[in-house]
Amino acid sequence: MKFSVQVIVHPDDDTEASPMVREVFTFDRDDLAPDTLGLQLAEAKDLLAAVQDTVVEQQVNTAVTKQVACPDCGRARRHKDTRTIVVRSLFGALQLASPRWLHCDCRNQPARTFQPLAGLLPERTTPELAYLQARFAALVSYGITADLLGELLPLGRRLHPAVVRRQTQAVAQRLEDELGEERPSFIGTCQRDREELPRPDLPIVVGLDGGYVHSSQQRSRTDGWFEVIAGKAIPADGRPACFGYVQTYDTKPKRRLFEVLKAQGMTANQQVTFLTDGGEDIRDLPCYLNAQAEHLLDWFHLTMRITVMANMAKSLPPPPPSPESPDEPSADLANEIGTQLQRLKWFCWHGNVFRALQTTDDLIFDLDITEPCPEQARLLKAIREFDSYIRANAERIPNYGERQRAGEAISTAFTESAVNQVIAKRMVKKQQMRWTPRGAHLLLQVRIRVLNDQLASDFHRWYPGLSRTLDPMTLAA
Repeated sequence: MKFSVQVIVHPDDDTEASPMVREVFTFDRDDLAPDTLGLQLAEAKDLLAAVQDTVVEQQVNTAVTKQVACPDCGRARRHKDTRTIVVRSLFGALQLASPRWLHCDCRNQPARTFQPLAGLLPERTTPELAYLQARFAALVSYGITADLLGELLPLGRRLHPAVVRRQTQAVAQRLEDELGEERPSFIGTCQRDREELPRPDLPIVVGLDGGYVHSSQQRSRTDGWFEVIAGKAIPADGRPACFGYVQTYDTKPKRRLFEVLKAQGMTANQQVTFLTDGGEDIRDLPCYLNAQAEHLLDWFHLTMRITVMANMAKSLPPPPPSPESPDEPSADLANEIGTQLQRLKWFCWHGNVFRALQTTDDLIFDLDITEPCPEQARLLKAIREFDSYIRANAERIPNYGERQRAGEAISTAFTESAVNQVIAKRMVKKQQMRWTPRGAHLLLQVRIRVLNDQLASDFHRWYPGLSRTLDPMTLAA
């Protein structure tokens, strides 16, 4: 049997003109079989492209006709020539005839000619196609995104990965331009005003950590890395939100984190708990974001350093017997150091920074000998680094035991999953890609908006006429 698909165009004016009927697609079907049931993908593509061409042709003709007359004097504008503009859509690359007209002489104009169609379509990619490119590029590689969209949609010309990358970066740059200016402090209220506010919700817990991606300037896999800061904000009620940025590229890290907390419902009198690894790169980031904020050192990173030192202590060789009493067994240095490290861990767990520093001083004194063996030298270096680490973060070490018994957060284990979700899955693991700081930063902004289910809302805000079916929640319903 034969099937024909027709498009009927109904005029929207008050004239009695009959609707225009155009046959856009025809296909045949034989006996029913699994491979002949319904439309096939190639036929669906051709059908969508044919309908798209018909609809666009009518839209363009109507829009251009409305602008023939000068809005000031009503005279028809003179035609100079016709050019072609190409607009990429989900259902084909549209080559549109764009007439160029001379401006009317009734008013002074900055240019002699203009193209009305080019003014109506300043962007050469439709919002839906831009949205799908950015969304899929945030989840998989640019090449896979181009192949996937080309396989499922009648795009017309082949979609190149470089085009997907440029479109994704353009979306990210638009998001960056909307970000407010950076400020050293975001505390805009006094204590009296905060006391008059309603009672806030439970604290928002924010974890900050870093990951590394391959630099495009590296010469081997062992060098040329740069750091990416990632984190997650978890409110008491509601959905967590991820965020991230390239530290060496971003100029608005405080503003970026503040906007995330603001979107999570942070009020001026609400407590915010920041958990970090105590590194110098993110130590000052949470400062002056909220008057009720507290910045704590993550227990996981703290105890991991002690665990590494304990493993190094186990490899210490036994000291040689004393020449004065060779028959007496020598002291077991490894056990002594191990016992001291257990005490150090206990002091840190209970927030006793003073006794913890005393213990590190004792360890340094015991290991700082004239000719240490290589194992002792490595352990001594690690303990000295840990001592500096504790002194730099002394104000951020709470009583972890007390906080744990109270059900409060003491570790950024949830941030490790955020680093894996934001950075590793897209940019490191099994991805043989190298990045520039700008390229990585812009991709991160789109990926974060996708992970937080915010990218569709951004496109709806930019393009009010865009279909609401882009919203993942609407699709799920």
